[in-house]
Amino acid sequence: MINAVIFDMDGVLIEAQDWHYDALNRALNLFGYNINRYDHLTTYNGLPTSKKLKMLSLERGLPRELHSFINEMKQIYTMEIVNVKCKPRFEHEYALSQLKANGYRIAVASNSIRATVDVMMRKANLSAYFDEILSASDVSQPKPDPEIYLTAAQRIGQQPENCLVVEDNENGIKAATAAGAHVMIVRDVGEVTLDNILRHIQRAEGGDCGALGGALGEVLKRMQAEAPAARRTTAA
Repeated sequence: MINAVIFDMDGVLIEAQDWHYDALNRALNLFGYNINRYDHLTTYNGLPTSKKLKMLSLERGLPRELHSFINEMKQIYTMEIVNVKCKPRFEHEYALSQLKANGYRIAVASNSIRATVDVMMRKANLSAYFDEILSASDVSQPKPDPEIYLTAAQRIGQQPENCLVVEDNENGIKAATAAGAHVMIVRDVGEVTLDNILRHIQRAEGGDCGALGGALGEVLKRMQAEAPAARRTTAA
């Protein structure tokens, strides 16, 4: 039985992966360093900034004494982008509100630092829907270590096997899988819809994803019927 849904943030609820990439490179460029797009996508994506800087020191000789300043500048540049680009998305607000109304526990578990997570959730108008919001500041080991998902499950009073995790990158998927949770893998924020989440819940519970049945199927039908009216109200 799935009783909770835990969301990654960047690339799942917030289209922020390029924001972090651009902000970090802007800070690194101050000292003549850069992460190219290929390395970002294959190696660094989804890791906390502190981990990326440690890797750059080991692999490219980035002086460790610069870590604190670069990290600080990266956060400043990230906030500049967030304040311009981070906006609410109807499909996310609708999905979270319906999950919450139907008794699911909801959490965020992000590798970003607390200040960034809090600002993005507030700008996206999502903070009020979550029972727990976890950041890299809340754990000792970031993803791909499972600690953040184990901690999230504990805080919302659930066993990991009763949780569906929504993730988009390899490190997060590894963390959720190692924690023992069910995983819904998305390619971008547009795939995070109520229909997709409910279908993955049905799949995790061993149901037929092609023809939703039982109580969950009735919930989905009712939510789908309500969606056009909700969109009209929002548009008005």
